Amino acid sequence: MSREKILAAVAQNKPTLTPLPEIQNFGNPYANLVEQFKTVLTAIGGEVVYVKDWEEIRAYIQTHFGGRRIVTNIDPLADVAQESWIKSDPHSLEDVGLAILKGQFGVAENGSIWVTETEMGQRVTPFIAETLALVIQKSELVPKMHDAYVRIGGERYGFGAFIAGPSKTADIEQSLVLGAHGPKSMLAFLMD
Repeated sequence: MSREKILAAVAQNKPTLTPLPEIQNFGNPYANLVEQFKTVLTAIGGEVVYVKDWEEIRAYIQTHFGGRRIVTNIDPLADVAQESWIKSDPHSLEDVGLAILKGQFGVAENGSIWVTETEMGQRVTPFIAETLALVIQKSELVPKMHDAYVRIGGERYGFGAFIAGPSKTADIEQSLVLGAHGPKSMLAFLMD
């Protein structure tokens, strides 16, 4: 069956759209969203770095990631990373040592950060780099996933993902392996 016939059959048999359910607000059970976010992300293998501005991020990158291929689509970091990768073949990103991207907001409950294809540059970027760094404002933390869904429910985007920590699996001989199908490490720059 041709691709066109398959896509036509799928389009013809789509279910009718239904409105999103009303999401209950469970409040904020955390005394400190920043500390809760850090505790959870650290527990699942990520790292949190507190920064005041782009200059502190630049200094951190130069100290910890020198000599690696670095990509970003964040203008203030253009001098420490490549910017020409966005329109290149996604396969050319196979040797990226560090990808630095903006996140829209973070979720304290599970240490995840919401990133859409707008921030990704290319959809593969956060999943192919050896290390993924996401930058968010401390003020952009929400307590729970319920709050996150309220926030993204009315937005228009083609692709988005909640990303929490490095890639990991325990399927390989029942031992935890980091970086099996994505970044080996993740850090979140929490900016004032």
